[in-house]
Amino acid sequence: MTEVLKERAEQVFLTGVAAADPAATTASAVRELDPRAAAGGRVAVLAVGKAAFGMTRAAIEVLGDRVRPADVLVVAHDEAKRLGHFEALRSGHPLPDERGQAAAREVERRAAELGAGDLALLLISGGASALLPAPAPGVLLEDKVEATRQLLRSGATIHELNAVRKHLSTTKGGGLLRRLRPAQVVTLALSDVVDDDPSVIGSGPTAPDPSTFADARAALARCGVLDTCSVRVRARLEAGIRGELEETPKPGDSVFDGAIHRIVGGNRTSVRAMAAACGGDVEVEPKPLEGEAREVGAALARRFTAAPPPAYVAGGETTVTVRGAGKGGRSQELALAFALQAAKGPLAERSDWVFLAAGTDGRDGPTDAAGGIVDAATVNRIRTAGVDPAAAMEENDSYGALDAAGALLRTSATGTNVADLVVFLSKV
Repeated sequence: MTEVLKERAEQVFLTGVAAADPAATTASAVRELDPRAAAGGRVAVLAVGKAAFGMTRAAIEVLGDRVRPADVLVVAHDEAKRLGHFEALRSGHPLPDERGQAAAREVERRAAELGAGDLALLLISGGASALLPAPAPGVLLEDKVEATRQLLRSGATIHELNAVRKHLSTTKGGGLLRRLRPAQVVTLALSDVVDDDPSVIGSGPTAPDPSTFADARAALARCGVLDTCSVRVRARLEAGIRGELEETPKPGDSVFDGAIHRIVGGNRTSVRAMAAACGGDVEVEPKPLEGEAREVGAALARRFTAAPPPAYVAGGETTVTVRGAGKGGRSQELALAFALQAAKGPLAERSDWVFLAAGTDGRDGPTDAAGGIVDAATVNRIRTAGVDPAAAMEENDSYGALDAAGALLRTSATGTNVADLVVFLSKV
């Protein structure tokens, strides 16, 4: 029964991934655009993120000959390649690199060429923030990379991470919109943020930024990295707090007048699709899963101990505070934590359940796995393989532990990204 449940859980997960198909959602949104937009002017398509290729294909198929090949630019983490006659650049993720900085310069160069009669169609998806680094004056790329690395290891939330990124960048937090003006700007975003906040998706390059220099400094302080990040980072944030630097554009700024920003898909869309795939007897988590991955996983296992639901689906984005030198991602750590907690109670005596946690992009952390899928025997299989699962958890080595038990879920890159999904099944 367990193998049947595993297959079904994976199919439910893949149904959620399919619901976030970037081509279908983008094509629908582009068709709804005002056909008179940029009449007679150029239509520039700029796509950044893990779903950039799919979103671009859909957009140019709908727009047809209104788009010249020279006016399309894709920036993605996949291998650089040409999409028909359209240019595509490769950039680094999750940490920015020099290729991304070069890509950001090219985006800014193209933005400066657009005029009042032109249309800029910006296609944003998960990973865009890291893929398009544009360090602000006085800040080096390595300063941003190190600050990002330290924040990721400290368990910073996506809101904290992006508040810092925005105030160290020329394109984030509405900065790219400033450069695209006076062109008409339409942004279509495939959301990898659990609350679909436009200011957080891709660090909001064309959205109002409610965060401030003070918020960015506070995020560094809360995460315990204010004193270890670059002196140039601290100097810029403190100068901004003193009012010596221009803030990111806030809600109500005239630069946003007439700009269109639309969410074409997100995590809740995928959760609803998974629920439908489970049938009528399913429990749907009403709020996004957030918090430390190991704590969320253990809490879910305790919750299901007394009366496991026939089916349960959820979405969200947890965090991992790195304490050890192991390898893994937030979904793998969440799955291992569930298995460890389940092994302590009645769920350990049952062979009729499985628990899956995975990232919709097919890449959980710096690994080749999307996440993990565990059952009542997972912890024993880890031990039989000679690995201490509790010690692995303390070392943040969820990948090694789950791999030892054959409990990693590998899907390869999916071409989309709407955060993470969770499935629990106890009924075929």
